[in-house]
Amino acid sequence: MSLLFEPLSIREVTFRNRLWVSPMCQFSCWNRDGVPGSWHIMNAGSYAAGGAGLVMMESTGVSADGRITVWCPGIWNDDQSDAWSTVIELVHSLGAVAGIQLNHAGRKASGYANGTSMEIADGGWETMGPSANKVDGMRVPRVMEQADIDKVVTDFGTAAARSVESGFDVIELHAAHGYLIHQFLSPLSNERTDDYGGSLENRARFLLDIVREVRRQIPESTPLFIRLSATDWADGGITIEETATVSTWAQALGADLFDISSGGLIRNVFISSTPGYQVEFSNTVKQQGVLTAAVGKITKADQAESILREGKADAIFMGRQLINDPHFPLRAAHELGVEVDYTPGPHKMGHWD
Repeated sequence: MSLLFEPLSIREVTFRNRLWVSPMCQFSCWNRDGVPGSWHIMNAGSYAAGGAGLVMMESTGVSADGRITVWCPGIWNDDQSDAWSTVIELVHSLGAVAGIQLNHAGRKASGYANGTSMEIADGGWETMGPSANKVDGMRVPRVMEQADIDKVVTDFGTAAARSVESGFDVIELHAAHGYLIHQFLSPLSNERTDDYGGSLENRARFLLDIVREVRRQIPESTPLFIRLSATDWADGGITIEETATVSTWAQALGADLFDISSGGLIRNVFISSTPGYQVEFSNTVKQQGVLTAAVGKITKADQAESILREGKADAIFMGRQLINDPHFPLRAAHELGVEVDYTPGPHKMGHWD
């Protein structure tokens, strides 16, 4: 028996296995309009055909000014929703669950793919964040006022509702990797002295406001995931203990699973990214009685299986390994001695030989 290929049910969604596609930025909305196209159909379809249980779409802007770059997708208008529906239809036809990661990039928005600020003349825009401190190589953000906070909370809720209407089965909030929600959570980027700064409870208020609004806007049957950075890998940043506490607060408001990553807030920090280097973060959060997914340098079938068997996570997100081999889940099943019967379109795949 393999835990990696044991189905998992959350609310009313059942995943055929626990080997999932991590959300990965593609920077491939070439018309700069946030509308996914042929690339996204091909990319998501390849992962679904390869046997993944969940195909999580990349960081998707809840508003035009929330995108990381002008080449990132969005879900704030009908053209985007309609295009996503085509992608979802293919993923579903191949037997996988379709998820979307919703994001606002905050002070890391309006960038080029190389991580520097896009010039206004080239289509860039003014950014905003909890405080007037910047990421190296990017512009200083405008400090968000209450009206800005309220709008972003509403934008997340509207985007989540639109995502479900488009056909997505799972919603994930991006609260990691130095984007806006993470910027509020970390003392290194949040210097506010109002109700959104200072104590952990205050720094988590923005995320929890978003969780409430998203949960209000989506059906009870829809799972809600949150990606969190467990640590900033720098003194004075958010800690794994704080991340674990925040996860319990979010769970109480209706979040179902926590996708535990790390870093991304500041540049030029040393991260010893050895195989499975973030798994213990997932384990620590899981000990709080919540569901977690592990991610980060997980590249082998037996490695992923061991993480689940040791109780350190409930699912595995993979990124680079699936880029290298979109059919890795089918190969992993064969390696672990599991027979799967996944259906790409009208034909049965049968055994992987």
